[in-house]
Amino acid sequence: MFIQTESTPNPATLKFLPGQAVLSGGAADFPTEAAAAVSPLARRIFATGSVTGVFLGADFVTVSKAEGVEWPHIKPGILGAIMEHFQSGEPAIEGAEGAVGHAEHDGPDQEIVNQIKELLDTRVRPAVAQDGGDITFHGFDRGVVYLHMQGACAGCPSSTMTLKMGIENLLRHYIPEVTEVRPVAV
Repeated sequence: MFIQTESTPNPATLKFLPGQAVLSGGAADFPTEAAAAVSPLARRIFATGSVTGVFLGADFVTVSKAEGVEWPHIKPGILGAIMEHFQSGEPAIEGAEGAVGHAEHDGPDQEIVNQIKELLDTRVRPAVAQDGGDITFHGFDRGVVYLHMQGACAGCPSSTMTLKMGIENLLRHYIPEVTEVRPVAV
């Protein structure tokens, strides 16, 4: 098994490409070791030390490292953990896969929210996944769209620029009711 790595816009995050499916659908975010209890793959990666987050996509694994730790020191252990996982035959997530998705929204703005989700799914999420992350809809209130950033996007120095200059401009262009985009921590 040959696992490729790619840098991401977030210097604290590295994208690992095992060359096979990681999740059959959706994505899963494990921002803490405790959250990784349902994922044999994420548990193995956290066990290597100095890991602060694991994000699983369809065909990639994004790993965030602790501040002050250099990638050359922890990358071999992470590669070994990923390889060991795939050789074990265990699933990436035990039980039903915990796919990350958009928050539900009921109310008078349902048509606007559906348009926002459609644009996120078709224009934003595929591009963000290439950088090892994901962005999901969290809410909409009086023109403000609230988005949750995960994987390489969470804590990325360029995430504010991506939100304001990219996503906000896109949503405002297609949906006049949108006035602003703000990140949320979940």
